[in-house]
Parts: sequence; structure tokens; C-alpha cells
Amino acid sequence: MSDSPTGRLFADPDADRARAGFARLPRALVDKRMSVTEAVSRCIRDGDYLAIGGFGINRIPTAIVHEILRQKKQNLSFAGHTSTHDFQLLCAGNLTGRGQTLARVDIAYVVGLEARGLSPHARRVMESGTVEICEWTNYALAVRLQAAAMGVPFLPARTMLGTDTLQESAAKVIRCPFTDQQLVALPALYPDVAAIHVHEADIFGNCRLRGVSVADIELARASKRLIITCERLIPHEEIIREPHLTVIPFFCVEAVCEVPFGSFPGNMPGEYFSDETHLRKWLTVEKDPEAHLQFLEEHIFGVPNFDVYLEKCGGLPRLRELRSQEFLLSSVK
Repeated sequence: MSDSPTGRLFADPDADRARAGFARLPRALVDKRMSVTEAVSRCIRDGDYLAIGGFGINRIPTAIVHEILRQKKQNLSFAGHTSTHDFQLLCAGNLTGRGQTLARVDIAYVVGLEARGLSPHARRVMESGTVEICEWTNYALAVRLQAAAMGVPFLPARTMLGTDTLQESAAKVIRCPFTDQQLVALPALYPDVAAIHVHEADIFGNCRLRGVSVADIELARASKRLIITCERLIPHEEIIREPHLTVIPFFCVEAVCEVPFGSFPGNMPGEYFSDETHLRKWLTVEKDPEAHLQFLEEHIFGVPNFDVYLEKCGGLPRLRELRSQEFLLSSVK
């Protein structure tokens, strides 16, 4: 195996240039509430590098991804870090007549929906050769976000050493200046824009979440623009009463959107369980490209917003069932 990886970097790791972008962010307590439509229109631009928060099917900002498709955002780079249904959705933008939503992907975990199976359409997109890829491990992408959150251009690690993944990445093999050991230099990842779904936020963007955060705390600090969707808005007075619960501070956030059930059909820890029936339907209809396109038209392209999508998926009765399932499982734990 060569020690000269062949992958291409899709995001600039220069910490000083990133800092210049962060300098424009307001530091005052400004009301950042807006609709999902407005947030996507204002914060996501064609050609951006996009990162999505959450973990697997848990706590994903589904409403934002739907709106990216409706607005036909094009030529995006994407951080494929613990990515499942969100990646499946973004690949729906790579269809005849829809252009190319995804152009470049830093791959760690994509296409699979964990134990549920592989997304047939995401697989078709990735096997088509139309999307440029660079390979990493999930840990490597997390370290890259950590480097960006720290404001440094790279961090050293041992991940990927001795693997073909290293060869297909854009990392560099270096020597430790203290021990002369071989290490991997992982470049900082500064996304142009990120979307993270949380349990609670105030109008300024102070956020609380429950369950595993994975790399979302680092992602929030690494991203040049951050869209927050939340299950509910809470008063700022409640935030400052227990400041230790705030894991994403307001000065990282550009937009705040209140979206109840905003992770559906994913799981929201302590709120509602994933809709396994609906996720299976996605995987089934994708096997037939014509049925898939009809399904997309009915559920995303042809509806005005996420609320209508929820109604088409069973509305409040189904959402209450999923909430009951989550409470039952939480009580068993």
C-alpha cells in the first residue's frame, strides 16, 4: 500500500480563512426564527459543502433535507458521516430532470440504513460515477470536525493506517516530532453550512439536546453557517436558568426553525420512535425507479412543506403512536 493517498479535499482546511468567515457572525442576541423555506433559501447556496447532524436515523433534520430537494439546490459537497436516511433523501436530488444535488461526497457511512438494508437509489447514484468521492472513516470525519472546532488546520491520529481507506482518502502520513512514530494528519473540515435537529432552542439559537451528540457539538462550532431545527422553542429565561444544559450556543447559529416531529421518519430520543413501516416503504419503492419518482412527487416534490408530508404519512394519529412507542421503550430501559 502506498503512503501517498490519492483522494481530493473538498473543503479548505485553512483555519485563518475560516476564521475570517466566522468573524461576520453576529454576537448579539438576535431573534433568528424563520421558516424552513426561508432558512434553506438564505443559508444554503449552490456549490456549498453541506454537513448534517444526528446519528444514523436518530435526530436528523429531515425537514431541511426535504426543502433542499424542493428548492433544487445543486452541486453540493456532503459529509457522509453516520449518514442514513438523510443521504438517501439527498440522492433523490440526483434524478433526471432534477439536476445534481450531490456532486462530491466525503464517504464514511452512506447508502446503508443500518439493519434496515441498503438504499437502492443511493446505490445507483454512487455506482453511476457521476459523484466524486473521497473515503474516510467515521472517526476520521469526527476528528476533522474537531480540528475545525479547535481552529487548527489538522489533527494527528492513527485511524486508517494500514488500510486501503487511507489510500483513497486525502489525509497525509506524517512523523511525530517527539516519537518519530507514523501518524495520519487529518485536515480540518469547515462546512459552508450545516443543519442540526435538537430537542429545544430559544429564539437566539441556544440549543439543548438529549441522547448521543456524536460530533454535533464540534460540527456546530466548525460550520460557517448553521441551521437549527428544534422540536420546540423555549423561553430564553429557561435557558439561562440552567445554562449547563446548553450544548450549542447562540453565536454559532444563523437560523432557528421550530419543526415538531422534524426528525420523522427518524427517531428523536425521548420524543418519538422511528417509523419503521415508512422507512421500509422508502426502501421498497426505490427498487423501481418509476415508482420511486412517483413516491417522491407525492411526498416531497409535490407538497409545499414538511407539515403536509407528515399528514401524508399518517398525521397526528401516527405520530402519537410513535411517541407512545418511544415512551414505552424508554420506560423499559
